[in-house]
Amino acid sequence: MRVAIIGAGNMGGALAGAIDPAVGQVVVANPSAGKLERLKERYPTIDVTVSNREAVAGADVVVIAVKPWVLPAVIEELRTDLSKVRAVVSVVAGVGPEDLAGLIGCGAPACFYMIPNTAVSVGEGMSFICSTGADVSLRSEIVGLFARGGKTMEVEPRQMTAGMALSSCGIAYAMRYVRAAAQAGVELGLPPAMATEAVARTLRGAAALLEANGLHPEEEIDRVTTPGGITIKGLNAMEAAGFSASVVAGLRASVPQKQG
Repeated sequence: MRVAIIGAGNMGGALAGAIDPAVGQVVVANPSAGKLERLKERYPTIDVTVSNREAVAGADVVVIAVKPWVLPAVIEELRTDLSKVRAVVSVVAGVGPEDLAGLIGCGAPACFYMIPNTAVSVGEGMSFICSTGADVSLRSEIVGLFARGGKTMEVEPRQMTAGMALSSCGIAYAMRYVRAAAQAGVELGLPPAMATEAVARTLRGAAALLEANGLHPEEEIDRVTTPGGITIKGLNAMEAAGFSASVVAGLRASVPQKQG
């Protein structure tokens, strides 16, 4: 399968590395040759070009990873070419599969909307995807295309904003927790690098426990809190400072509110 990625920014570049060369041959197009050179150094198996049309020629799947205000011009340039591919995947924030199909117009192929997060670049991404005009076989192919980048969940279009808040924005929220916890670690006597590594490793362990045991997070919490112990005192102090309420409020704020 030949995959053309339009855009070599943070997300386009990350997705270029998330596709296994054994599954898809990747070509990335971007107007800046410098970005392409750096991407080629990182992923030697990909092809690069400054021409969008050259990238899309002969492609089976086109991934569009550009800024929202650039998208209309890209679609206008590639409209004829896009009608010849099997699928177009938008990773442009807010541009769902129906929106994408409407922009392409008559002859639009199967259209997908994907929200990855930056961890796809290290094989630990959490992505959400939905589609229109795609059969079960093609949906499975597209999901499998990004398997090397981590986990991809297929959801309904209405669920994509929740996925964006939890995973795409969620990377930043997790990093903020790491920063805060590491600051506390420094106050308690650890060097900054050691504190950051300890918190990051602890988060990785917590995630692994949830995946391995399939328990509710509260059940895992119960396993490390003893009556009158220091862990429950720490949890209660965090809750008194608004920890859970702040997390929920932040996630709600991440979801665009409908007007009117």
